[in-house]
Amino acid sequence: MTLPVMLFAAGFGTRMGALTKTRPKPLIEVAGRPLIDHALDLVTAYGPPRTVVNLHYLPDQITAHLAGRDILFSHETPDILETGGGLRAALPLLGPGPVFTMNTDAVWHGPNPLSLLADAWHPEQMDALLLCIPRAQAIGHSGTGDFLIAEDGRATRGPGLIYSGLQIIKPDLLHEIDDPAFSLNLLWDRMLAKTRLSALPYPGQWCDVGHPDGIPQAEAMLGHGDV
Repeated sequence: MTLPVMLFAAGFGTRMGALTKTRPKPLIEVAGRPLIDHALDLVTAYGPPRTVVNLHYLPDQITAHLAGRDILFSHETPDILETGGGLRAALPLLGPGPVFTMNTDAVWHGPNPLSLLADAWHPEQMDALLLCIPRAQAIGHSGTGDFLIAEDGRATRGPGLIYSGLQIIKPDLLHEIDDPAFSLNLLWDRMLAKTRLSALPYPGQWCDVGHPDGIPQAEAMLGHGDV
């Protein structure tokens, strides 16, 4: 059974500086194509029953770009809801049960990350499964990492692998949060306390394109230029 996909595209993209003054970050181009199209290539190849994109900053540009595609839109107004609140607001479009959530500010080089996660998903043991990047394979990202992965796949917080922005998650705990806007980190903390958070290392390369330097780095990774 394939799972629905939620693409996060509502953010302001402030780390991009002047590049996002007049356009949303998902429409910034890498190798001649908008970031969101790179993500949608992977989503389409996986073949979910539903794809939902959330919107807040300059939403009309994104809906115009995606016009004619089989995509549902979750409009966050008047306030942006962060990842947790955004996912909860989109649940009527996504339907019940586990879902993928995916950031749109990264580019991948290697096997389809959604298919890898789907193959490793065991809902009887997991409430969420995060795809993480070994630091040697993470391009354009500074820091010591976010998670450690035990031999049985259980995740713990700590310097190690970098969270890629892609996961499968059960939405049940969303309804226990009172705040309208909140991070999915709150759900992860509750899952960690019950050893129900798992993670999978990605075998390919991944580039963080949340900042301007990530654009040429991603293009070099894809073989479209030099850093």
